[in-house]
Amino acid sequence: MRIVPVILALLVICADTSAQTTPSAASVPPAPAASITTLQAVTVTGVVPGPGLWKVTRGDHVLWILGVVPTLPAGIEWRSSQVEQTVAASQTVLEAPGVKLKVDTNWFGKLFLLPTVYRAQRNPDGKTLHDVLPPATYARWYYARQRYFGDDYSIERYRPIVAAWKLMKQAMKANRLRNDGEVTGMVAAMAKQHGVKVVKPEATLEIKEPRQAVKAFAASNLDGIACLDVVLDAVEHDLPNFRARANAWATGDIDTLRKVPESAYRDACRSAITGAGFAKALGIDNLPMRVEGAWLAAADTALAANAQSFAVLPMHDLLDPHGYLAALQARGYAVTAPDAELANDPASADSAAPAAASSAR
Repeated sequence: MRIVPVILALLVICADTSAQTTPSAASVPPAPAASITTLQAVTVTGVVPGPGLWKVTRGDHVLWILGVVPTLPAGIEWRSSQVEQTVAASQTVLEAPGVKLKVDTNWFGKLFLLPTVYRAQRNPDGKTLHDVLPPATYARWYYARQRYFGDDYSIERYRPIVAAWKLMKQAMKANRLRNDGEVTGMVAAMAKQHGVKVVKPEATLEIKEPRQAVKAFAASNLDGIACLDVVLDAVEHDLPNFRARANAWATGDIDTLRKVPESAYRDACRSAITGAGFAKALGIDNLPMRVEGAWLAAADTALAANAQSFAVLPMHDLLDPHGYLAALQARGYAVTAPDAELANDPASADSAAPAAASSAR
């Protein structure tokens, strides 16, 4: 669950319009930070099939699940005949779980909210990251900023957690990695093309007093420094793992996906938000649990009603021993991984699609 983008949506994160400022002499760190890893060009290009499908069954009803990683090589075109055939033969497609943000104000209210939002993104009292970060963290940040933002010193005004999100986004772009939106979008397009019902499992986050919510965020003692520290770790050292996981996904190498760890920065930044004092009042502290509950309820409904269904889930939720698949097994479903012995035959997935295709939608 991507909590940080949800919070940034709450804050109505827009394109940066702040003026660039000239760095003071004090903003230059006294000593170089650790060297930043240079990520070599992603090697996987062209048309790729992606991984196989997880199979969830109870009786003669089946749910096929495609796992996606959050970062993919920029130079690939994903195309899977297995996925398209399976989607076409399904009665329902479950999109990846998410959050529906409901803000209790009209566009006019949002317009008046913008000045408050603008201030909430930035450090209080006009401070810069040099003022609020520990010296060791700032030294690392300084060199990452030089590498990925050049002379754009406006980034110095942001709160650490916002700067962390912007840094990761910029590092992904610079290293020719992109998010999984194209894959999930193509699955939705396949469903539309074949007339398959699409369901979006969501937990609703309702903000009844958005101005007060933004003020609470601005006044909170949010541990964004811990989030920025872990993002810096990822940018300095983990980008080769990002590439390895992206390449493994593209080529269907699930064994590598299991062995190469995913960066801890998402969990650290999520914990910084969900553990903050304002989070409970807004219903954010238990948001990941509610999102998982919404998806599991949708999966139960699909498996009960349909001979065949299809779903998309983040890969880390599939590989997590305590994740969604574990929850499905606890509900009594049988789960088979695509690289398990019983699913080793590529024809096994294809054979299920024609069988279910004859079922009425």
